[in-house]
Amino acid sequence: MREIRVDSWAQLNDVLFADSWNEELRRHRSSFAYRGMARAADALDCSLTRLGTRCDDLELPLLRTFRKYARKLAGVDDSVWSWLAVAQHHGLPTRLLDWTFSPYVALHFMTENALAFGEDGIVWVADFVRARELLPPKLSTILADEEANVFTTDMLQRAATTLPELDALGDDFVVFLEPPSLDDRIVNQYALFSLMPKQAGGMQGWLEKRPELGRRIVVPAALKWEIRDKLDQANVTERVLYPGLDGLTRWLKRYYTPRVT
Repeated sequence: MREIRVDSWAQLNDVLFADSWNEELRRHRSSFAYRGMARAADALDCSLTRLGTRCDDLELPLLRTFRKYARKLAGVDDSVWSWLAVAQHHGLPTRLLDWTFSPYVALHFMTENALAFGEDGIVWVADFVRARELLPPKLSTILADEEANVFTTDMLQRAATTLPELDALGDDFVVFLEPPSLDDRIVNQYALFSLMPKQAGGMQGWLEKRPELGRRIVVPAALKWEIRDKLDQANVTERVLYPGLDGLTRWLKRYYTPRVT
């Protein structure tokens, strides 16, 4: 797939917002999802895959046990998709992969960890509108009926009520799922998830086979400090993206840590 290595803040902005013009609407309305990662060499894997070779066998027991103990705390409807969203949001390994509609939120996650500032970072960009064209008919019909580009949990529930039912729809597609507004954090992060059938080869392989649907923006380590400082000035910080005292302390700790490189 197309890889772009930027060398300035200005070029980075141009690349992030490229192709955002919608001629029909006469507005800049991007059709891209963004995922920022601190290390360009890391694979585009979901947290479930990172558990290792038996990850597929662990998926249903993990989610079943989470639902058992989290029922009084979650405050969501009982669809598997809502439970998956809650589980992912709170750190349980799932097949969901985190994205955002906001390129600057993606840059925040690329520069959140100062320990990785000595390594190149990356922003993955995926076209969720064009991905819709590759969905199985049952899924694409729902989006067409709703005049939508991404799924909500209740829309996905109409196509499949279990993970095995989703897997049975096909083996080579990606669903982009906008999670419920569980809390201010998920709203402020402008969150979006991608979801694939179990038998698919993973998001990175899927995008690499379809270079027209995405690109990799590689950010050199030398540019990370400038990006981080400008995001702080633009108020794209932990204080906003993790509302509450935890976010405040995360921001203060990072903001006041001296630069050592």
